[in-house]
Amino acid sequence: MFSLEQLVSFVAVAEELHYGRAAERLSMTQPPLSRRIQLLERELGVELFDRTHRTVRMTPAGRVFLAEARKILRSAHEATLYARRAKKGEAGVVTLGFTATAAYSSLERVIAVANAEVPGVDLVLRELVTAAQVEELLAGGIDLGMIRPPVTGADVVTLPLWRERLLAALPSAHPLARRKKNPDVRDFDGEPFIMYSPSEGRYFHDLVVAVFRSARVLPEYTQYPCQVHTVLALVKAELGVALIPAAAAALRFEGVVLRPVDGVENRPVELELMWRRSNDNPALGALLAAVGNQVRRARQSTVD
Repeated sequence: MFSLEQLVSFVAVAEELHYGRAAERLSMTQPPLSRRIQLLERELGVELFDRTHRTVRMTPAGRVFLAEARKILRSAHEATLYARRAKKGEAGVVTLGFTATAAYSSLERVIAVANAEVPGVDLVLRELVTAAQVEELLAGGIDLGMIRPPVTGADVVTLPLWRERLLAALPSAHPLARRKKNPDVRDFDGEPFIMYSPSEGRYFHDLVVAVFRSARVLPEYTQYPCQVHTVLALVKAELGVALIPAAAAALRFEGVVLRPVDGVENRPVELELMWRRSNDNPALGALLAAVGNQVRRARQSTVD
């Protein structure tokens, strides 16, 4: 098989059509350049040049091979650049897990940061609940997860991303939806309430239970779905009221009114990034640095 060195020599002779000038361009003498071309022709089994004492012309096979040789050299050059960029984290692939609720707004923000700050890094996206993300992370199935806390482990690192409010989701005909002032958390005492599943929707289940326990409120739990969009569908069907993360307002269910709730901690819904400390993917490091900078800027603007 021919070498890249032979291809570089061939392209130089093909472009100069003069062995002396081609040798000078390559900073070598003419005899070894001639031997390289002869060895290349022997490898290929075709003549690439018609040679006379005064002229050098390309054969039809040489003209065809020139186009392919340029492609090969260009690919080799690009491969070198990609390898160097990958080492620096400027190129590569990161597999990112995310929860369904994260997809409503937070996922978009992470993708925007990646596109702006590390455009050479490709994201492979996988929708998984937090527990499944932890399993996939430890097994090497994902590089990065967008999860609901808490998650612990000797090799697991987390970074708080953003916090958001809880909103009341009310059927449009409900008395709490019709009055002008925001509902208070105590208004849910004894109300038919769509609660999250204690297994598949554990994070939101535990969060809402803690909110009601703190306020000494006990609603009448009617259904236990695991996904926010299902909760909203059941509210629309007037099976009860609910509390949802503010990002879910993007779903825009007709017949459902969303209102802030008085008496609830400001922005209690948390989202974190999770990765393994031992992950040596350079692209992951570059993405984490970009997202970390974005988070710090967002926090600073909040403080200001």
